[in-house]
Amino acid sequence: MTDNTKKIIEQILAVPKGKVCSYGDIAKRAGIPNGARQTVRVLHAMSEKYNLPWYRIIRSDGKIGLDGEGKALQIKLLRKEGVKVSKDGQVDDIFFI
Repeated sequence: MTDNTKKIIEQILAVPKGKVCSYGDIAKRAGIPNGARQTVRVLHAMSEKYNLPWYRIIRSDGKIGLDGEGKALQIKLLRKEGVKVSKDGQVDDIFFI
C-alpha cells in the first residue's frame, strides 16, 4: 500500500457519522491535489477490506456518484445516519474536514 493510499484511508475514516465529504476534499486533506479519482479508486478497491464508510463520500456538487442499487443503498445508509438526502441523491450539507 502506498503512502497516498494510507493518507486517503485515514481521511475517509475521519469523516464523522452523519456527515459527508467530497472525493476531492478527501484527496486535498490527504495532501493529494487533484486526487479525487484516486479517492474513488481507493474506495472501490478497499472499502470492504478496511471497513471504510464509503457511503459518506460524495461528489463535490453534493450528488451521489453511484447509480441504481448502489445509489439506493447509499441514500439509505446516509439517511440512517441522519443526513438529509433528496430522492434523486442530492445532499446539501457537505462536511469539510
